[in-house]
Amino acid sequence: MIHQLRISLNGSDPEIWRSFKINSDSTFHDLHLIIQEVMGWENDHLYEFENKDYKIGMEPEDAFFADEDLISADSISIKDVLLKKKSSIIYNYDFGDSWEHNVIVEDILKDEILLKPICIAGAMNCPPEDCGGIWGYMNLLEIIKDKKHPERDEMLEWLGDSFDPNYFDLEILNKTLAMFKIKKKRK
Repeated sequence: MIHQLRISLNGSDPEIWRSFKINSDSTFHDLHLIIQEVMGWENDHLYEFENKDYKIGMEPEDAFFADEDLISADSISIKDVLLKKKSSIIYNYDFGDSWEHNVIVEDILKDEILLKPICIAGAMNCPPEDCGGIWGYMNLLEIIKDKKHPERDEMLEWLGDSFDPNYFDLEILNKTLAMFKIKKKRK
C-alpha cells in the first residue's frame, strides 16, 4: 500500500506545502526524514508527531527525560496510525522555533507499487533553519523585501546573499528522494 500525504507549514502565507507518496509500511522516523527532504529542512533538530491518539518521536538518550507516552518513531508504521483518507497528524520540528505542520492523508493506494518516495506537487520555499519560527520567518521576508531596511544586508548575508521564498523545484526534489533509503521497522 501507498500513502499519499499532504503536508503544510502552519501559519505560512502563502502556504508552504507538499504532496507526496510513501510506502505505507514506512516508519514514522522514515516519514520524518522524508519530510525533511520534501520541505527542505536540514534535520538539525528534534521532532515529534502527535494527534489525539498518538505521540510519536525519538526516545531521548537520557532516561531522565523519557516520556512514557512517547512511542518510538522507528517502531511504528504509518499504516498503524494513519488508517484512512483524511486521517491527520501534527508534525512539530525544532522545539525552539516550533515549526508545526499538518500532515493529512490524501489517499491510500492499494494497487500501486512505489520503490522510493516521490513528491507529486508543492509550492513555496522552506524557511531557513533557526530564523525564529513562522513569525521570525515572516519578519525576515519583510526585511529582505525592503531595500531600505537597516538589517537587510545583514539578513541577506546570513541567508547566503540570496533567498527566493517562491522557489520550489519538483524535479530536483525527486532526484534527491530517488536516493532515499528506507530502514526496516524496529520490533
